Amino acid sequence: MELFNIYESLGLSRAVFDRGEAVLAGLADRFRAIDQTAEYNQAKVLSSMQKNRVGANHFAATTGYGYDDDGRERLERVYAGVFHTEAALVRPQITCGTHALTVALSANLLPGDELLSPVGAPYDTLQEVIGIRPSPCSLAEYGVRYRQADLKDDGSFDYEAIRAAITPKTKLITIQRSKGYATRPSFSVGQIGELIAFCKNIKPDVLVMVDNCYGEFVDTVEPSDVGADMTVGSLIKNPGGGLAPIGGYICGTQTCVDRCAYRLSAPGLGQEVGANLGILPAFYQGFFLAPTVVAGALKGAIFAAHLYEGLGFRCVPSAAEARCDIIQAVELGSEAAMRAFCAGIQCAAPVDSFAAPVPGDMPGYDSQVIMAAGTFVQGSSIELSADGPIRPPYAVYFQGGLTWQHAKLGILLSLQKMIDGGLTTL
Repeated sequence: MELFNIYESLGLSRAVFDRGEAVLAGLADRFRAIDQTAEYNQAKVLSSMQKNRVGANHFAATTGYGYDDDGRERLERVYAGVFHTEAALVRPQITCGTHALTVALSANLLPGDELLSPVGAPYDTLQEVIGIRPSPCSLAEYGVRYRQADLKDDGSFDYEAIRAAITPKTKLITIQRSKGYATRPSFSVGQIGELIAFCKNIKPDVLVMVDNCYGEFVDTVEPSDVGADMTVGSLIKNPGGGLAPIGGYICGTQTCVDRCAYRLSAPGLGQEVGANLGILPAFYQGFFLAPTVVAGALKGAIFAAHLYEGLGFRCVPSAAEARCDIIQAVELGSEAAMRAFCAGIQCAAPVDSFAAPVPGDMPGYDSQVIMAAGTFVQGSSIELSADGPIRPPYAVYFQGGLTWQHAKLGILLSLQKMIDGGLTTL
C-alpha cells in the first residue's frame, strides 16, 4: 500500500502531504548533521556504560530504604561520566524538572543569599519556586533574595546589566537554556559557557546552575563541559529516551550534588536511601536510546519550522538557525489557531488520539494552557506534544516525537487542521 493511502486514512490530504515532501527534499544536509551528532553522543553514552561495567545484575529492583543499591549508584556514575562531572543524582523520587531545579536551588541557597537570573524571567513554574509569584515554601519565604538581569531586545545577554546585578551576596546564578513559554532564542552551550566565564570572572566563588531541560544531546557538549556547577533536567524529557516513567537528574560538583541529595532525602542520609522500585531498566535503556530519540525530535522541529515559515508564520528559532534545544515555537496569532494546531498533534497520537485538547488552568501558570500529548508517559515532552499559554502572541510550542516519522506526521496533521479550520492556506 502506498504511504499516502495510510496517511489519508488518518485524515491527511494529498495537498498537505505533497507540501511536506517538497519541504523535506531540501533538508538532507541538516538531517545528516543531526545524525552525526547523534552518533557521537551514542558513543559517549555507550563508553560510559562500558567504563562503569554495567551488568544485568544492575537492573534488580530494590524496595524500602534502598540501601546498597548498586544499580542506582552505577547509573549515577554513568550520568556523571556522560556529563563529565564529579557526581550525579538520578532518582525516581525527583518528580519532574521543576522539582529537580527546586532541589538544586534550595540545597545550595541559604537565608540571606541572593539568586540571580541573568537571562530574564525564568519559566512559569519556577517563578513560584523562587517567590516571584508568592507561594508557600518558596525560596523568598526562607529569606533568599532574587535579582534579575533582562535580556536585550535582540535576545542577547546584557553584560553590563549582569555586572551591575552581581553583588557580594550573589550565591547562585541560574541559567535557563531553553526558551520556555517565551519567544526569545534558546541558548547554545557555547553562549552559556561565555556567560558562565563572564560571571565567574566577576565573582569566582559564585555557583552556576543550568536548567538543561530540552537541551540534552542536541549538541556534542553539555553545560557541565563549559563551567556549570550543576546541570539539571527531567527524565521524561530528552535523557529518558521516552522510556523513563518519572525522574530527574542533577549532575555537578561533588559538593553541590551532596547537598542536593541531603535536601532530596534528609540530612545525614543523602544518596544512601531511595529504592528504585524496579524501574532501572527503563532508566538505563532510555538513556542509551536518548541520543537517537533526540535526533528524531530535532528533525521534527526543523521540518516544522520550514513548513510553517513557508506559510508566513514566525518561527523561533527560524528555519535556518542552529538548534539549541528540541522546542519549536510557532506564533499562530489566535486562540483558534492554537486549538487547531494542537488538535492535529493530538489526532496523530498513539494514545488518546480521539481526545480534543482544550485550554485549562494548570498548576504553576498564570494563564490558561492548552496541551496536546497522547503519550505513553503522562506529560512526557520527548514524545510528540505541543502546548502553550493562551496569551499573545498565541505561540504554540511543539516538541518531541519518539521517532522522526511520527514527528513528521504530527506536524502535517497540525497543518491539516489549520487548513480545515480556514486558518491558513497552502
